Amino acid sequence: MSIWTRIADALSALAAGEPLSVVFDRLRGAPDPEKSVGFTIAVLALGAKMAKADGEVSRAEVTAFRRIFTLPRTEEKHAARVFDLARQDVAGFDAYAAKIARLFNPTGARLCADDHHILIDLLEALFNIALADGSYHPGEDAFLAHVAEVFGLDEGCFRAVRARLVEGAPRDPYDVLGLPRDATLAEARAAWKALVRDCHPDVMQARGLPPEAVRLAERRLIAINAAWAEISGKVAA
Repeated sequence: MSIWTRIADALSALAAGEPLSVVFDRLRGAPDPEKSVGFTIAVLALGAKMAKADGEVSRAEVTAFRRIFTLPRTEEKHAARVFDLARQDVAGFDAYAAKIARLFNPTGARLCADDHHILIDLLEALFNIALADGSYHPGEDAFLAHVAEVFGLDEGCFRAVRARLVEGAPRDPYDVLGLPRDATLAEARAAWKALVRDCHPDVMQARGLPPEAVRLAERRLIAINAAWAEISGKVAA
């Protein structure tokens, strides 16, 4: 059974008039494989809310969904329905973010950059959508910062994700690796190796991510390797 078939089943279970956000409540306590359903719906739902954060929904942003989620023609209607349900819902994006946080982080633990958590993967997917039109609008930055806060991600984690993905953003290599400025070379090497290992497809899939999300790790890996090269080069110099 494909992920889109499972998403269709989740949508069909909604009673007349129920909002999309109810899906996240029903996925709580579901078997681990269903986490990929929650992840995909979350990206589409929050992406639909974020698409208006810069004042308009651009063709490039819509195309970003297609790049992240390789959709067979027969499944496009399911993705479109998720997107439309989220746009039509009167609930604000913070209500969606809170439900998603409870789904993937039920204990409400504070998360930092080196936790390698599925909510961090979700934030990175949203960054990719925001950047799809070639710019990073202040409204998008405010949206993503608030989502990160609702998710329980600390400020350093948000800075690390932004530094890895946004060209022109403050890109301190220590932020990229999720390290304090006084970290030793050995600590930096250990963080770099852990982040590289975490980008491996098998590791990401074990965290409940669909194949589409795994491809997003490629951009992250480039920034991670560049940060390590800068830190180790400075020390060598």
